[in-house]
Amino acid sequence: MIRVRDLKHDYEGKGSYAVDGVSFDIEDGAIFGFLGPSGAGKSTVQGLMTGLLGLQKGSIDYDGLSIARLGRSFFENVGVSFEHPNLYAKLSGLENLRYFAGLFSGPTEDPMALLEQVGLRDAAKRRAGAYSKGMKQRLVFARALINKPKILFLDEPTSGLDPSTAELIKGLILQKKAEGCTIFLTTHNMRDADRLSDTVAFLNAGKIVAMGSPRELKLQYGAKSVKLERRVNGSVKEETLFPERPEDAARIKAYLDEGCIETLHSQEATLEEIFIRLTGRTLA
Repeated sequence: MIRVRDLKHDYEGKGSYAVDGVSFDIEDGAIFGFLGPSGAGKSTVQGLMTGLLGLQKGSIDYDGLSIARLGRSFFENVGVSFEHPNLYAKLSGLENLRYFAGLFSGPTEDPMALLEQVGLRDAAKRRAGAYSKGMKQRLVFARALINKPKILFLDEPTSGLDPSTAELIKGLILQKKAEGCTIFLTTHNMRDADRLSDTVAFLNAGKIVAMGSPRELKLQYGAKSVKLERRVNGSVKEETLFPERPEDAARIKAYLDEGCIETLHSQEATLEEIFIRLTGRTLA
């Protein structure tokens, strides 16, 4: 289990915290989604959890051991995919993966097989600097898998990808989970978080404002609605109503009594709608 308690980080040392009192647990083999807009503190938390940033206040424990006491053997089992691709531009995609594979003492994945999984086999020998943004993003993701990690940190893994490629990456993320990998996913894409995460934490201005499974958050904070189509004077009119409102409930009953409803579908609030309700901010 990963245990984070009262995490705080101040970049300038002036009492202005980019991360302010963040606490959560991540069970082994689970996907933990960190959901929030750019600048909320998501990448800072990831940097602290991976040792890229020094711990100032609070604690981060892996299976009961503080990150400050973990040695090289721990990081042999960690994979990190950054939001902004950091690659060796003059090396090919294949050479990038081979180089990083050489940094680990344990078993690694076959670089060419990884490139094929992320759809880069045909570009394997092309310089990474000539890759498009989406191709670089896929190469960084593949690099995060090279050491067969037990813990995977993914920062906006589908950013800049077309829909079909994003689906490919999400499928690989779920595959890694099925293999027992623990995944920390930072994103502002609520659809990704909803589909992939076992637990979601909403981060706003460095603080967690809500946390739970996507279903729990929708039940706790979301307003249930129904979308209906009814026929009015020969044409079809679409409405979205909220049964918890007495006036809307009465309207739905009246429509049913009239027999004018043609379709009726229940709807649940999206994670983005809940985030806006709690913070007054959008995820964009």
